[in-house]
Amino acid sequence: MKQLFLIVVLMLSGGLAQAADCVVLLHGLMRSSTSMNKMQRELDEAGYLTANIDYPSRDHEIEELADMAVPDGLTACREQDEVGRIHFVTHSLGGILVRQYLSENAIPELGRVVMLGPPNQGSEAADDFVGVPGYDWINGPAGRQLGKGEESVPLQLGPAEFELGVIAGNRTIDPITSAVLPNPDDGRVSVEDTKLEGMTDFAVVEHSHAFMMRMHKTIELTIAFLDDGTFDAAREAP
Repeated sequence: MKQLFLIVVLMLSGGLAQAADCVVLLHGLMRSSTSMNKMQRELDEAGYLTANIDYPSRDHEIEELADMAVPDGLTACREQDEVGRIHFVTHSLGGILVRQYLSENAIPELGRVVMLGPPNQGSEAADDFVGVPGYDWINGPAGRQLGKGEESVPLQLGPAEFELGVIAGNRTIDPITSAVLPNPDDGRVSVEDTKLEGMTDFAVVEHSHAFMMRMHKTIELTIAFLDDGTFDAAREAP
């Protein structure tokens, strides 16, 4: 009886370690893990363990990148003490890597996924500019797979069968690319093409593709979804 009482007291006082959820962060095409540093800091402050993964986005096709980046994130989370669920926060191509990996693999600890500006339905920009000299050098093999044509990987993957929150941007700093995209868009992908069948919640922020992951509202929405499985708490915030 005394032992039971002691266990209850320790639990109420925080004396027993509780498993903390871990978040894998995956950057987008032509970016690095530093682009997700602010998001990582905010997630750390919110009580999550984090693994901010760098991967060579311009060097390989999507299938290879998925098999590199996602396992690296899972390993980094699993190596930390007392890990509960493993969530993902992704920007652009990073979201497609998660979809690709989950199409062939199970993650037993999988929690929630937040995708920022993902080209879930491909992007007209990839199709329109793929013939421009230097496109392959800038974007690499994965860049050719993000369009809406026969090579499109996003269009070959199925609906979300996990808790997914999608955040789209509706502002652009790239008028040339935006000229070939349906409005509204974020300069790389249209708002409509970020959506995915089976997603749990959807939100739009007034930011561009390039910087949305660093913006306060995006981070606020992301944490709300990881906490509750909905963006509602952040929507209702002033």
